[in-house]
Amino acid sequence: MIFTGFAELTIDAKQRLAIPAKFRALLNPERDGNAWFCIPWPGQGLMLFTEPMFNQLASRGEGTLTPGEDEQEFESSLYGLTERLEMDSAGRITIPKLHTELTKLGNDVVVVGSRYRLEVKDKATWTAGISGRFERLALQARRLKVNPPASEGGGATTTH
Repeated sequence: MIFTGFAELTIDAKQRLAIPAKFRALLNPERDGNAWFCIPWPGQGLMLFTEPMFNQLASRGEGTLTPGEDEQEFESSLYGLTERLEMDSAGRITIPKLHTELTKLGNDVVVVGSRYRLEVKDKATWTAGISGRFERLALQARRLKVNPPASEGGGATTTH
């Protein structure tokens, strides 16, 4: 399942955020569960993963009983700050107050589809930076070696 697009929303006074209907429509409760894992990330807001996707990504790599200092600190910080959030019958999750404080998120946010996750970002920051993100898209695709759509002719090219 791939999440695309974005929606403008509000985190209410009880710290609840509605998962937009266009994203919820992609979910199958049997496959995706009814919970999200919420990770606060410096400078980026919140990252939301479905439970199966979080478990899949978190299980990659080899574990050890004796992690090095950097690995131990990273894992205890990442997993210690990550919270599992159940969706209520109205499709809302309750964002931990610490998460909004750490990421400096206000009440006005955007929920952005970001491939296999959703991201919750400050609305004003997202809106102000959207043109710049668009302008950097081709450069980022080249740096990451991502195949962008053909830029000329609207389709595949052939050579003679």
